[in-house]
Amino acid sequence: MAQVASAVTSKPAWVDLATTDPEAAKDFYSKLFGWSLEVSDDPQYGGYATAKLEDKSVAGIGPKQDGDPSPPAWSLYIGTGDVDELAKKVQDAGGSVVAQPFDVGDQGRMAVFADPSAAFISGWQAAEMSQFTAGVPDAFGWAELNARGLESAVTFYETVFGWTHSKQPFGEGEEYTQFEHDGQPIAGALEMDPRIPAETPSYWLIYFIAGDVDARFQSAIELGGREMVGPTDMPGGRFAIVSDPQGAAFGILNVQQELA
Repeated sequence: MAQVASAVTSKPAWVDLATTDPEAAKDFYSKLFGWSLEVSDDPQYGGYATAKLEDKSVAGIGPKQDGDPSPPAWSLYIGTGDVDELAKKVQDAGGSVVAQPFDVGDQGRMAVFADPSAAFISGWQAAEMSQFTAGVPDAFGWAELNARGLESAVTFYETVFGWTHSKQPFGEGEEYTQFEHDGQPIAGALEMDPRIPAETPSYWLIYFIAGDVDARFQSAIELGGREMVGPTDMPGGRFAIVSDPQGAAFGILNVQQELA
């Protein structure tokens, strides 16, 4: 397991959806991305489904916990060899531990954190569940932080995960922050547009890769999704942002160079 841990340490290690209607969500995403869903019959996992492309695990879909007031959302997990130690680093760096480290059956160990901008992100220490396929069509391709108070968040992620960052022009008078690890792009970040309603919290947005962003965007709308950002060109590619029928936002991305 040491080799597994080192392969994903400080890198995206899993993404999953917590939603109010798992059955409807499974139907939506299976039709949109061609995923097959394997639902665990072990009661301790609460009907959690693993999304597969052929035999490769690409994401998870499960029910929101009872009493959780937050809306349906995709979550990003960052790999670690010791999630308990990671929780201490998060607190020392000015973040907070929303859910203390706990075992997920025999699959691994996780915790949920909030960075200084109040965006949620999780840590994942793999045990049995170590496979995560990313960077291929219909799988995870990129994660992007939209933060109020981005600079404090950048410092936090560099301190906790050892990331570095670079900046590049983005739009009129704006900059795009790219996080890197061992010289490789890991994720992106933007200061949240001040025109967005104040009650909208900082958040991580998950992007999935599509060969044809426009066609996949149209499919998402026909399946009951809602347009948030229509297909738009960007340096090196094209993207769109959609919310699924239960309200969870995600991105669709096509790039000419590998990002994740």
